[in-house]
Amino acid sequence: MERTNFEKLQVYQLSEKLADNVWNIVINWDSFAKDIGRQIVRAADSIGANLAEGSGRGSLQDNRRFVRIARGSLYETIHWLRRSYLRKLLSQAEVKKLRALIEELSPKLNAFLRSVDRRLKG
Repeated sequence: MERTNFEKLQVYQLSEKLADNVWNIVINWDSFAKDIGRQIVRAADSIGANLAEGSGRGSLQDNRRFVRIARGSLYETIHWLRRSYLRKLLSQAEVKKLRALIEELSPKLNAFLRSVDRRLKG
């Protein structure tokens, strides 16, 4: 199966990597903690989903709107990860691994948004 344009984007690939890492951690949590886990997974999955949807909408205005939503989902993911760490659901090693992904993804997501803005302004 040929990859679509959004799948070739490094920012999208990083969002998938973050979402998969989050999934692999929270899938092992007990049932009570999985309530928070579900929130984190939804937020992390939403980053890539919004990048994909924006790409498929066909207009730069829609793409920009969905990239902004993806950025909001990244921030929501960060929020839930912070809560999870403070509630002792995440180990130091897990935090370090996820933080590294977020620190790589966040500036790339902002740069992608700027590039969409530049194309929109023309």
